[in-house]
Amino acid sequence: MSHTIGIIGGGQLGKMLALDAKRMGYTVVTLDPDPHAPCGQVADDQIVAAYDDLAAIEQLGRRSDVVTFEFENIAIASIEHLETLQLPVTPSSRVLKITQDRLLEKSFVRECGIATTDFERIDRMDDLLRAAMTVGFPAVLKTVRGGYDGKGQWRATSLTEAKAAFAAARGATLIFERYVPFVKELSVIATRDATDRVVSYPIAENTHDAGVLATTVAPGRVARAVEKRARDAAIVIGRKLGIVGTYCVEFFVTEDEEVMVNEIAPRPHNSGHYTIDVTQCSQYEQHVRAICALPLAEPELYASAVMVNILGAGHGDYLAGVPALLGDPSVVLHVYGKKHAVARRKMGHFTLVVDGPVDDAVVARALRYRDKLTWMPLLPDPLKAPAS
Repeated sequence: MSHTIGIIGGGQLGKMLALDAKRMGYTVVTLDPDPHAPCGQVADDQIVAAYDDLAAIEQLGRRSDVVTFEFENIAIASIEHLETLQLPVTPSSRVLKITQDRLLEKSFVRECGIATTDFERIDRMDDLLRAAMTVGFPAVLKTVRGGYDGKGQWRATSLTEAKAAFAAARGATLIFERYVPFVKELSVIATRDATDRVVSYPIAENTHDAGVLATTVAPGRVARAVEKRARDAAIVIGRKLGIVGTYCVEFFVTEDEEVMVNEIAPRPHNSGHYTIDVTQCSQYEQHVRAICALPLAEPELYASAVMVNILGAGHGDYLAGVPALLGDPSVVLHVYGKKHAVARRKMGHFTLVVDGPVDDAVVARALRYRDKLTWMPLLPDPLKAPAS
C-alpha cells in the first residue's frame, strides 16, 4: 500500500483528489508553478516548479510512492523521465501520448473499432484544400495539441472560414473534423486498475457554453441502448489504453442514436464532479484506489444530480449570492480557492441533489441558482453594519 501520492498539477481536480487521498490517510505532495494552486492549499507540501522541470519532477518522484497527474497538458518527457528512473507513475507516458494528440487519439479509437467523426491532418494549405473536399463542411478545426475548454478550436462552414482558422492557428498542426450534428453530449467516467478490472459510473449528460462545460445531469436522459453502447465503448478504450486510474470518454449522440467518441481524458473529469455528492465512492477516491492497488468499488448512485459550473466573470474576486444558493438544503457548494476570477475560468461548482429523475424544470431551477451568483470586487466585512 502506497503512503505518499505525488500529483503533477495543482488545479481543482488535484485538490479534490488530494482531499480524498488525505481522508484515506495518504500524504500528498503536489507540483505546480503557481504557489497559490488549489491543490497546494490542501496537500501536505507543494513543489513550486514548471511541469517540464525534470529535476523538480524527479524530486516529486523520489518523495512519492506513486505519482499521478490531474490534467494532461504536461510534458510527456516528464512522465518518461520518471519511467526511466523506474519511479512509479500512472497513467503511463503511452497513455499521455495518445490522449494529448487529437490525431493519435481518434486513430486509436478507430483501431478499437469505435466510431468517430471523419477527420484529416492539416499541416499545409494543400492539406486544408484536400480535407475540404474529402471531409467537407460544416467542420471544426482544432489544434492537435494543447487546446481545452474551447481554446484552439474554430467552426467553419466554408473554405473561406477554414482558411481563416488555418491562419489563426499560426502554423500549429490542426485536425479537420466533420462537424457532428449531435442531439446529446454524453460522458462516461470509469476507473481501471492494474488487474484489468474496470468500473464505470452512470452515464452523464452534458451541455457546453462556448466549449466550457456548463452543466452535467446524472444519470443522463438517454435510451438504455445508447447508455450501454457508450459504457461498453468506454470500457474497451480503458482496457486498450492500459490505463490505471480514473478516466473519462466524451461522446456525441446523433438523432438516429449513433454514438461517436469525441475525446478521452486520462484523469478525473469535470463531468464527474457529481460523484462526490451522490455516490458512495467518488471518481477521485476510485483513482486513489486504482493507483494504490486497493479494490475498486462498484459505483452506486444514491440520488440524481445536476452539476453546474461557476465561471469567472473577469471582474471581482469575491463570490456573492452564496447565502441565497445555500438556502436550498439540496445544494452542495464547492469553491476551488483560486485567487482571481478570470473570465470563463472554472472557479467552483455546485451540485443540486435530486430525489427522483431530473427533468427540464429541475435543470432550470439549478440555472436560476447559478444566476443568483455574481462576482464582486471586494469581500464585505461581516463585522461592519451597512450604512444607513
